[in-house]
Amino acid sequence: MARKAKIVRKTTETDITLDIDLDKSEGGKIDTTIPFLNHMLDLFARHGRFKIGIKSKGDTEIDDHHLVEDLGICLGQAVGQALGKKTGINRYGSASLPMDECLCHVNIDISGRPYLIYKVRYERRKIGGFDPALVKEFFKAFTDHSGITLHINLAYGSNSHHIIEAVFKAFGRALRQAVNINPEISGIPSTKGML
Repeated sequence: MARKAKIVRKTTETDITLDIDLDKSEGGKIDTTIPFLNHMLDLFARHGRFKIGIKSKGDTEIDDHHLVEDLGICLGQAVGQALGKKTGINRYGSASLPMDECLCHVNIDISGRPYLIYKVRYERRKIGGFDPALVKEFFKAFTDHSGITLHINLAYGSNSHHIIEAVFKAFGRALRQAVNINPEISGIPSTKGML
């Protein structure tokens, strides 16, 4: 059964179409209208080996906040839907990723319980026109709408671009590990019988 989903979200602030295929890595085009976020989501897709298509626009003339948060909502909903009943998945995933001077750890539990730990600090306030504080908002929206527990911890680092890049790459790799079907797991990987 195909593990894919398509989410359409249209509000007075944003207009988003997002689709994901958890089992294909080829194709997909990302156009959020925020160049830095395009780059980060492309890294996430490539390192996670996910096919993702995004077409979005929002009231970025005011601020990027609404669009970044709503993209997190849509990605969370899409991943949740694509996972279906979660039968046979690994459930847990982790990745430690170095990016030049920084090291980031990401741990995931597809638990059905949304929770975010985000211990990341930045040296710079802006990267081009992008506010690094929005990265936490993106991941908060993602966890709230996917039912995933996500821990993102920066061990060390100084370059804000490198830090965020390490975060998105490690997130992709950890999520790939968690969503993979494991032939040694039958049914739902929980003593409760559900996730």
